[in-house]
Amino acid sequence: MIERNVVIGIDGGGTNTRVMVCDLQGNELAYAKGGCASKYKDEKASDHVKATIEDALAKAGRVSTDVVMLVAGIAGYESEADDAWITPFTDLPGLDCTKLHLNNSDIAHAGALQNRPGIIAIAGTGTMIMGINEHGKRIRNLDYHQYAYSAARHLAYDAVYEVLAGHQDDSNKTLITEMLQYWQASSLEQLQELARQGFHPDKMKRDQRFGQFAPQVTRAAELGSSVAKRVCNRAAEQLRLGIELVGTNFTQQNIEVALIGSVICSPYMRGKLTELLMANESKQYRVVETKYQPVVSAILLAYKALGIRTSKL
Repeated sequence: MIERNVVIGIDGGGTNTRVMVCDLQGNELAYAKGGCASKYKDEKASDHVKATIEDALAKAGRVSTDVVMLVAGIAGYESEADDAWITPFTDLPGLDCTKLHLNNSDIAHAGALQNRPGIIAIAGTGTMIMGINEHGKRIRNLDYHQYAYSAARHLAYDAVYEVLAGHQDDSNKTLITEMLQYWQASSLEQLQELARQGFHPDKMKRDQRFGQFAPQVTRAAELGSSVAKRVCNRAAEQLRLGIELVGTNFTQQNIEVALIGSVICSPYMRGKLTELLMANESKQYRVVETKYQPVVSAILLAYKALGIRTSKL
């Protein structure tokens, strides 16, 4: 008889897939990191997730038939209507255990706020604002059809456009130099020509390329670049608006907000958004540190589903 004695937690985002394998006593056996898990950003997303699961199991010295429970938070998954495309993401030979598929924002919220009422704001490769109020109701900014253009690619696109539009001064010299080097352009005129040609014919690859330039933008804002500060301030304003929209669904006046993602957690963005939220006159928003990373949260949700209590994670 097969003894199933490990659980798998998966955090599948727009940049990376993170997989953790733990035993039933709360001990981490292995961790693996792979490629993009969003089918909307990478056509090989399903392959990335499966490969990372296999990598984690191999590192743990286990096989798929050892797994009793798998919890996966995958970007883009919204409801059972998405089961048709999400099922193949974790469909490996022998991995026929109980599986729970969620949106990656759900496991992020559970880990960041430990199931307390509050809001998470995610801005990295993608962006999402989601709150669970004191009555257990789940609300997203997307429910209002509000989208905060604050993902990595948005900052990079905006910064390039600002420079090409001539909105520059001496504070932007370093940013412009890095921009030209990144795009392998010898001058702004050459960058302008590259822009007129659309940078890259494939939208998915173009977005990925721009997204990888975002760290230079947030760092430039911190160093005083007027272009980068303007771009980051616009993104922070949109995040603020989304958070406050979600916040209107809370009865309580004091609301915890956890920030997740490379863009929103950069020093400049975190500071600016915190400043904007503190200025709200109707609610008291408090930016808090996340308790657990999403992949750990997925493990804890697996334990919860199995009725296992542990203090080791």
